[in-house]
Amino acid sequence: MTDIESPAPCRKLPVFTGITVLIALAILISLGTWQVERLHWKEGLLADIAERRAAAPVPLADIEAMAAQGGDIEYRTVTATGRYINNKERHFFATWRGQTGYYIYTPLQLADGRYLFVNRGFVPYENKEPEMRMQGQLTDQQTVTGLARAKLPGKPSSLVPDNDVAKNIFYWKDLDVMASSVDLDKADVLPFFLDADSTPNPAGFPIGGVTQVDLPNDHLQYAFTWYGLAAVLLVVVAISWFRPRKGAAQ
Repeated sequence: MTDIESPAPCRKLPVFTGITVLIALAILISLGTWQVERLHWKEGLLADIAERRAAAPVPLADIEAMAAQGGDIEYRTVTATGRYINNKERHFFATWRGQTGYYIYTPLQLADGRYLFVNRGFVPYENKEPEMRMQGQLTDQQTVTGLARAKLPGKPSSLVPDNDVAKNIFYWKDLDVMASSVDLDKADVLPFFLDADSTPNPAGFPIGGVTQVDLPNDHLQYAFTWYGLAAVLLVVVAISWFRPRKGAAQ
């Protein structure tokens, strides 16, 4: 009598392992989907910023009213008129097109006596002091067009150095300290900045139009990473499931 070969027993996935795989798969897919949602949000934000920067400039009063109501004034094109108070300029450490130097923040005195700090643009390190660029120290009434920039609520990061007020070197844009360091009353200073556009200044300095939109958009890459890990997990489980076990009948 010939023995009949019995079929190999069915492979069973342990309950705990199965639950763990399902949870891990759900987490990976959720993370991938979240990154896709962030991608759409970031693309919309970048499109909105591009539209604001290309829009016709609005009067300063419009931006001031929007800021007072808690609106988003960032990168909105605005025009302001006044006189630069050159002896109260502040210097913000910066790099521009690979060159080290400073952004020159100068209070613009408006017709009503208040002040608006204007980022007039970049000067190289050797041109930090005003006497090295006297032609650019405009004294008559000026009309400036540029982008509104919101006041920072605080120091961006613990990695950013503290501002060196004594040497007039700022590493982050602390508007209140910029104002108080040149004896301007906080109540007389508009609570936002203006980044001047690229209209040339006499003798070339400061170099305007230095606003940088630094919003990295890597969400698609991250989404592929999370979805890819989910796919790898499925492949590993499938291989483990269908791979013949040692001792199974041939």
